[in-house]
Amino acid sequence: MRIHTPPQSPTEPQERRRALKTLASLIAVGAGGIGLAACSREERVGTGAAPGAPAVISKAGDKVAFKYPDNPSFDLIYLADQLGYFEGTGTRPQYVGKIAAPQIIPLVGTGEIDFGSRMVPLVISAIASGADLKVVAAGGKTLEEAPHMKYFVRKDSGIRTPKDLEGKTVGFNSFGACAEFVTKKYLREKGVDVTKINFLVVPDEQAEQSLVTGNTDLAIIHAPFSGRADRADQLVRLWSDYDLDGGLGGMAPYSAHGKFIREHPQAVRDVVVALAKAGNWVNANPEEARKLVSKRINMAIENVDRYAYVQDLVVTEPPIQYYIDILQSEGKIAPGKVAIKDVYTNEFNPFAATPAKT
Repeated sequence: MRIHTPPQSPTEPQERRRALKTLASLIAVGAGGIGLAACSREERVGTGAAPGAPAVISKAGDKVAFKYPDNPSFDLIYLADQLGYFEGTGTRPQYVGKIAAPQIIPLVGTGEIDFGSRMVPLVISAIASGADLKVVAAGGKTLEEAPHMKYFVRKDSGIRTPKDLEGKTVGFNSFGACAEFVTKKYLREKGVDVTKINFLVVPDEQAEQSLVTGNTDLAIIHAPFSGRADRADQLVRLWSDYDLDGGLGGMAPYSAHGKFIREHPQAVRDVVVALAKAGNWVNANPEEARKLVSKRINMAIENVDRYAYVQDLVVTEPPIQYYIDILQSEGKIAPGKVAIKDVYTNEFNPFAATPAKT
């Protein structure tokens, strides 16, 4: 097992940085507000050669180095790296520093990072806005015993039913993702006026403290940090996303920049295979995985929630259609704007029985 030391992020011109910050800020205000520049039909994700200059990547010897965030989280890229699943391939991760969750998909869409893991609705909205990216591997899945996210309130809050949330503040990690759309769909089904709820962005690692101190009234927290909240004396868990939709909205896939896909198909295969091996290893060794993650995020292992992953990370269509329907009903994308096949491909996953065409 070998752990690679993350290299420093390459220096970028200030003007490019300002442009990227502007782009990332747009995604933070909601899936409907992504201001991504459209790309031409010829520059779309596909298997053919793309015109123009080669993708800007880093190299280490004869290896292709793909740019990836170095975030404190439960993530298969880090685990695959630690477990040695990139050894023997021509591909390795190049960690480019911490990137805030709302910025990940916009930066994949522009190619500033080559891969990223964020929820399906963010990818759909980015594609609808012209971003050049595609889901290449399924990621986490929701099980009753291993939810994707959990809902907590203070024990003394008096909040016990969905209707109790009207007039309250709900903290979640970003607009435009699972926490917003799964929650709003569920609350509306329970007769809640979601316009009477204040939604506030709070990073997962800070969500428990924000709730305890009264800055929020309900916190939606993702694994691994949800485990610590489960053990907090002042808090009580109301629901998980499994309770809300049976886990349909819990797939957390891995997406890649279109130009990187076109110009480095073998590297994409290497990454997808490494991810699939790591996901299957986590499913078979959940406690060992928790130990590795606990060291990475510097959290006591008893507070680290586990993750479950889609077998072989083969992408299926129901979770994608689920979010297309939600985004259309929320008025975030026009009907027919994005088709399922626009969102994903299993082309690079050798475990997929019938690879999808791009």
